[in-house]
Amino acid sequence: MDDATRDRIQSLRRLTTKELKTLYGELFGEASPASNQVHLYRRLAWRLQALAEGDLSERARERAAELALDADLRLRAPRKFWEQATEAENREKTQSNLRDSRLPPPGTELTRQYQGQLIRVKVAPNGFEYQGKRYTSLSAIASKVTGMRWNGFSFFRLKRESDL
Repeated sequence: MDDATRDRIQSLRRLTTKELKTLYGELFGEASPASNQVHLYRRLAWRLQALAEGDLSERARERAAELALDADLRLRAPRKFWEQATEAENREKTQSNLRDSRLPPPGTELTRQYQGQLIRVKVAPNGFEYQGKRYTSLSAIASKVTGMRWNGFSFFRLKRESDL
């Protein structure tokens, strides 16, 4: 790129959006559909370079026209695709977030000896069963048994995967 073109492109930075739009009309022969100053600057800089260095070759223009006619060409996936992908991802996250990795699978029985009595808790799909009652957390069961607040994982000695 020659110095004159480089200087002209640099001078674009000092122009207001209105001035850029006016110059756009002069260089492109039509009004600018955009009012974004950065976008206008880039388009004008490209146009000035193209005028100084030469435009696309005829072969490149023909290839671009062929690609534009290709009906299967998509720049973005359809909105429905993204909606379905987001729903599936949210479902996975929700299911994985609901189930702590320290918990054994549903149906497993957790046991703990505490002050001479054997505590048996059955892991259910959405909670725990202890003495015929349903509980939402192991901490609630541990507190019921001990009469004090306990971390259920600590009480039943369930370790994190990183602690194993």
